[in-house]
Amino acid sequence: MTSEAELDWKDIIHRCFRCGYCKFTYDYNDFNCPSYKKHRFETYSTGGRLWLIYGVINGDLQWSENLANVLYSCPTCGNCMENCRFEKFNFLLVDMIEAARAEATKSGFCPEKQKVLVERATNPEMWNPYGEPNSDNEALKKEYDLPDEAEWVYFIGCTSNYRQQNLRDATLRLLKKTGIDFTLVDEHCCTSPMLRTGQVDCASDFMNYNIARIKNAGASKVVTSCAGCYRTLLKDYEKFGADLGFEVYHTGELIKKLLNDGKIKIASNYDKVITYHDPCHLGRHMDMYEVPREVIKQIPGIKFVEMERIRENAWCCGAGGGVKIGYPDWALEISKERLEEAKETGAAVLTSMCPFCKTNLSDANETFNMGFEVLDLIEILDQLDIEILE
Repeated sequence: MTSEAELDWKDIIHRCFRCGYCKFTYDYNDFNCPSYKKHRFETYSTGGRLWLIYGVINGDLQWSENLANVLYSCPTCGNCMENCRFEKFNFLLVDMIEAARAEATKSGFCPEKQKVLVERATNPEMWNPYGEPNSDNEALKKEYDLPDEAEWVYFIGCTSNYRQQNLRDATLRLLKKTGIDFTLVDEHCCTSPMLRTGQVDCASDFMNYNIARIKNAGASKVVTSCAGCYRTLLKDYEKFGADLGFEVYHTGELIKKLLNDGKIKIASNYDKVITYHDPCHLGRHMDMYEVPREVIKQIPGIKFVEMERIRENAWCCGAGGGVKIGYPDWALEISKERLEEAKETGAAVLTSMCPFCKTNLSDANETFNMGFEVLDLIEILDQLDIEILE
């Protein structure tokens, strides 16, 4: 028997009239969908995926490995949401793909490479999707002389803690420079990798654990340098019914607020030409485009140049939605296109505000010998003198 939820999704999906806007950006006269640009087959566009999903709900199609592969061959970058002309449901496009992935998982068709994310994260010796021994962050607390309780918690995130430790340490140093009262907790995965790949069964347990650790630290505010953690904490926890009880900031928002409120001042120059890449989870998913740019413009000596495709039409780095682990070669291809676009600006430094973007852009930069210095904006700020004004 068809459930009420299935009827709702079926009605919404049926509204897609396959106009093609979801895969093409007319402002730039180019395909905006990395998946369609790769495969050049309608099924790999968002509209095509919606009709596959409709076929499953309608009973015309059965789950299969090939069908699941189409659903997972998408970095869920969200550019389709920006270009879809049907405003009554365009904001749901990524949600529908993720919901379909959850159904694929229930039916036993989550791809093996993505299954590993949950197998690692639910291992009590790991609690992270990278398969690394869990860090309770106590050593870091001692190294940076942090209290057990504080107003702020820095939620590091798995990518920074286990793969981009330079970014983690730069963030810790920068937060110390600003003088805010913060600490660390024994965090587990925020659940973003699980949610993006449809593996949602364990999500609530992880969410409740992290919320409890933050509240036990007495914190009323959380800051993270990870775009994925930021989106998940602020948007997905609420979707799963979690009661946060604290404010959530991205590091860019915190630094901008401290600068604008006259709490701190950047007191040294950064005499390099840089360009900025908009992370999908900050930009299209959370509508944060101007905050990083406003911070960049307050750095003395910097020369900031924009790429052609920016803000809501920025080209994806290629890592999200389970693509990095599921289709690593393709992830690098997507990133290469972004690096080539950055090359046209003449910039020496490519910066962003997402450790996952930094990982994939750095991997492509090395693989294709593009010659950039790839840095998170926090790593740039960490190199500069920060003066506390109050």
